[in-house]
Amino acid sequence: MTDQTRDLLPEGLEDRLPQGAAITSNIEQEILQVMDGHGFDRVRPPLIEFEKSLAGRMDGVQPRRMFRFVDPTSLRTLALRSDITVQVGRIAATGLAHAPRPLRLSYAGQVTRITGDQLEPSRERLQVGAELVGADNVAAAGEMVSLAIEALEAAGASGISIDFTLPDLVDTLAASAFPLDAAQVENVRRELDSKDAGGLRDVGGDAYVPLLYATGPFDQAIEKLAAIDAGGALASRIAGLREIAQRVGNHARLTLDPSERHGFEYQSWFGFTIYADDVRGALGRGGTYRILGCDEAATGFSLYPDPLVDALAGGTSRREKLFLPLGHDRSAAAVLRKEGWRTVAALSEGDDAAALGCSHRLSGDSPVKL
Repeated sequence: MTDQTRDLLPEGLEDRLPQGAAITSNIEQEILQVMDGHGFDRVRPPLIEFEKSLAGRMDGVQPRRMFRFVDPTSLRTLALRSDITVQVGRIAATGLAHAPRPLRLSYAGQVTRITGDQLEPSRERLQVGAELVGADNVAAAGEMVSLAIEALEAAGASGISIDFTLPDLVDTLAASAFPLDAAQVENVRRELDSKDAGGLRDVGGDAYVPLLYATGPFDQAIEKLAAIDAGGALASRIAGLREIAQRVGNHARLTLDPSERHGFEYQSWFGFTIYADDVRGALGRGGTYRILGCDEAATGFSLYPDPLVDALAGGTSRREKLFLPLGHDRSAAAVLRKEGWRTVAALSEGDDAAALGCSHRLSGDSPVKL
């Protein structure tokens, strides 16, 4: 009896067939090329590390998302990475600890997690990103936002929009302008996350209710935020957001949701989410943070371009292929490959050029359209 489930993949995992794999490779290459052009050197951390090392540079729920198993050599627990950012932080704090700052690093690779969620059911995805280690000022934030936009445009994304947020908003306001005790802080964060005005009032966060309405297109939302911040507690952050927005200019649509914290639990004063037209969900997130273990300041972003692959797959024309008949001129074929042709060599007289997806046939030393 045939096992009908033998070739099924686990939930949340999928194969990339030739077209999707080609688009994925091209997107990765284009993004990395833009980063390289801006002086970001690529690093390649391993897929597996000691769980203690990875978890020690994460906070909260993140370590529980990693696959774990025992190393038969060391008998220590290993983990399959769920995020490359923490690995880059380790590299910056160890192997590149004495490199000049600011340190610009880029990376690309697959990451996995034990479970997906409703917004992102995939359990394996491509992560491509850049980290600027040793700086988390406005200039660094502006550079990283602009770099993310340029990288995605090179990869084929269009209609890019950026949503800014202030991850430490509640902590900053609670310290002076809108005082809260320690117990109230977490309650106010929770109700802001839920966008619940009534809930905010119930937990003593009346002063924070106007933040729910300081959202939307950047120019209007930043003015509302400035009006709320009459005491000036957010003055430097507001000025920083304006400066970053000015640098972005017309290269992306800008919005602001100052109290948004989903995906920004560990960022400091600035965070941003990246979207594009015709692409499902967010394409990436970034912001300022501290590298756990050494407390060094950094600014970075991570892109997850799999939804962009899906969006481009339908309309992407594949490169033309050239059929090489038996006995063809191998030197001519080599020259044509250097010029960018993809060639498919016949292995028997029965090979059919059209059936093999070829658009041209080599005749002598020249391609002839089928």
